[in-house]
Amino acid sequence: MRSGISPLLLQQRFLERFARRTIIAHGGFAPGWMAELLKEPGGGGHFRLDLRIPPGTPPSPIEWVMHRFVLPLDLPLPCILRVDEDAIYLRHLLHGETVGHPSEIPWMLDSIRERHHARLKAVAGGYQSFAGMPRAENAIETDFTQF
Repeated sequence: MRSGISPLLLQQRFLERFARRTIIAHGGFAPGWMAELLKEPGGGGHFRLDLRIPPGTPPSPIEWVMHRFVLPLDLPLPCILRVDEDAIYLRHLLHGETVGHPSEIPWMLDSIRERHHARLKAVAGGYQSFAGMPRAENAIETDFTQF
């Protein structure tokens, strides 16, 4: 790695900060969407990263993960990421061409380990990607209904 920072160290620092947390990767939000997110219980607790901003030199651990492993997946934005010690689960927030309401995020997170668009499995100093459900599929399944 040109930055001189070990990929193992970047991964370790990323996991120290973000394991058991959620990240919203985005390229900007539609007007009013962020305000709606902040109205939701826990809505302000998601770390948010604008992927339009290039990584620094050297990259921070989150920039390294996002630009090296998440962006190449080419998933629609915004995406919600659930970070576990052994994997990162990703699910985009679109229904067709429209971003869903922030109130849908908890429902998505409830099933993200089973229903994700991509999974990044932790390997020494990086992540290996695995496809999940098709991109066009993003129905939210609950015990009550499907919407």
